[in-house]
This record gives sequence, structure tokens and C-alpha cells, in this order.
Amino acid sequence: MDTLRTLLLSLLIVIAGGATLAAATDGFRAFTTESARRLAVREHAVPVPDFPLQSASGGHFTLQDLRGHWLLVDFVYTRCQAWCSVLGGEFAQLQDLLAAPIAQDRLRLLSISFDPVNDDPAQLAAYQHRFGDRGHGWIAARPLDGASLNLATRVFGIRVIADGTGGYIHNASIALVDPQGRLVRIFDSGRPDVVAAALQEMLAQ
Repeated sequence: MDTLRTLLLSLLIVIAGGATLAAATDGFRAFTTESARRLAVREHAVPVPDFPLQSASGGHFTLQDLRGHWLLVDFVYTRCQAWCSVLGGEFAQLQDLLAAPIAQDRLRLLSISFDPVNDDPAQLAAYQHRFGDRGHGWIAARPLDGASLNLATRVFGIRVIADGTGGYIHNASIALVDPQGRLVRIFDSGRPDVVAAALQEMLAQ
């Protein structure tokens, strides 16, 4: 009887644990915080608040100024030798893959620096040049104040940690904002073809 009671108790614990896991992972569809966030964004668009930016040309603008366009957004710092190099190369590729909607003024690519103290307009312009900016459709910019930087990284789910050597450890992704200013998709970096195909499908709807 003791053995049977132990087995039944163990079974109940497993069932309860499974139910808790299912609830916490949205029916087992998301096993990490990041994947859960991406799933939530895809199912429920997130309004992106307005904040001021300064571009590589030195001009000032806000996200509100870009309403009416689809936006592909990434976060970088120009001294980065790892993920930011991947993202810079991808945005140059996306300029080619999405040349038509860029030329039609339906799409903009936006790189936002999370190191605005070091990433002045000259550094932002050099970053774009280094990765082969085609000269149209891609904006590199920095937030104008700490509050704007915190707001931007929070809304887009960017986590940045100083590495102790002057650089940063950070996650890398490409976010899609619709013309209404809502975050609607988050893509992994490293697959510009997937990003381009998904956006082309949305533009065709």
C-alpha cells in the first residue's frame, strides 16, 4: 500500500507540474521568456511610444515622424565586434532584398544605438559605411537622453550589460513595427531572407 500511495502521489505531482508548466509556457508553446515575449507580440501588437532620436546626418526626429512606414528596427553599438557586425551586414542585405518597398517609401530600416554617449552622428555614419549602406532606406540613430534610451530598450526587449572592458553583452534581434506604430514581430538575427519573406507577405496583404 505504501508503494502504491507513493506512486499515486508522484503521479499527482507530475500532473500538477505539467499543468503549471503548460500554463506558464502558453500551452507548451514557449519555454523561455524571450520566446514567450515573441509569441505575445505576434498575437497582440504592442504600441511603441514616441521618443526623440538623432540620425547619422545630425538631424533630429522622433518615431512619430516615421509613422505610415513599416519599420525594421535593430539595436547596436558601433564599437561592437560581434552581434552588431552581423546586424549591420544584415541591414545592408535587407536594403537589397527589400529594395522595392524601400523605393516605394513603404519601408525604413532603423538602427538604434544603446551607447549614445560614444555613438555620435559621425560614428553612426561610419558604422553604416563599414557595412555597405546602399545609401537609401537605412537610418542609424541614437536616443537623445537616458529616459528615451530606457524606454526604447524596454519596449523592444533589449537587454544590455556592461562587460567590464568598455563593451556590452546584449541580445540581438530585428523587430518589425507596422505603419500604425505597433510592434508586431520579432525575428532572430542571422536570417535576413526570412525577415524579407515575412515582410513581403505582410506588404502583399
